[in-house]
Amino acid sequence: MLLTIRQQQVLTLIATELTTTEIAGVLGLSVPTVETHRRNLLRKAGVKSVAGLVKQAMRQGLIQ
Repeated sequence: MLLTIRQQQVLTLIATELTTTEIAGVLGLSVPTVETHRRNLLRKAGVKSVAGLVKQAMRQGLIQ
């Protein structure tokens, strides 16, 4: 799974259990923008849930 730098940042924050609102605050983005990144991450990973996303990212060594 090839990710943009921003997608990698969002993925890392998702894995640390931050909410969409918290991620938006940390990265200085709007909530809808973070939601778009989350949707794109799910699509790229071919999964339907955040749990599946984190599991897939761990398999691929994108997060620890």
